[in-house]
Amino acid sequence: MQRQRGFTLIEVMVAIVVMAMLALMSWRGIEGMARAQEHNRARGDAVLTLQTTLSQWSADLDAMTTLAGTRTIDWDGRLLRITRRGADDLRPVVYVVAWTLRTGADGAHWSRWQSAALTRRDEWQAAWTRAAGWAQGDGAADDVLGAEVTLMPVDSWQLYYFRNNIWSPAVGADVLASANALPDGVRLVLNLPPGPALTGLLSRDWVRPNAIIPKT
Repeated sequence: MQRQRGFTLIEVMVAIVVMAMLALMSWRGIEGMARAQEHNRARGDAVLTLQTTLSQWSADLDAMTTLAGTRTIDWDGRLLRITRRGADDLRPVVYVVAWTLRTGADGAHWSRWQSAALTRRDEWQAAWTRAAGWAQGDGAADDVLGAEVTLMPVDSWQLYYFRNNIWSPAVGADVLASANALPDGVRLVLNLPPGPALTGLLSRDWVRPNAIIPKT
């Protein structure tokens, strides 16, 4: 009878070590794929949020309207207020729209507030004042006069107006305030915070649809 030879203890241990290394490599590969998928998902969500927010921004500027006894656009370096046109089923209405940074437990976010539909000048004045109070954190974000929407993380933002064929800071634009005229263009500069998705400075230019820009 011939003796059958089995695996030695060392061979078994080597095989176990090899299998453990293969399992570890497989686990790291799966973990890396999961991290990549999570990063792509976060970036995709951030890009979609940014696109939706900038679409709303452009829509508000496109709908700006000039009415006697009201302000059309006002920027104080922190808060932008706009009088924009709208319509319900029976009568024309306007809205007061405000954009500012709101700081909470999870950092600063660009936020938008819109009043209820307005049909009288005293309603407009109340909404215009309410927008300023909202930016300062005075009272609830949602009340009978309007509602707030938190949009996206932003560290800081700046506005520039295009007039007289030149871009200039929108703060202190006394010419626009006195004449209640619309700027030919508005440049938005956002400083996006560090993160896994979008970060750094982002600039977006809006041109008034009926603006006449001299050729140079």
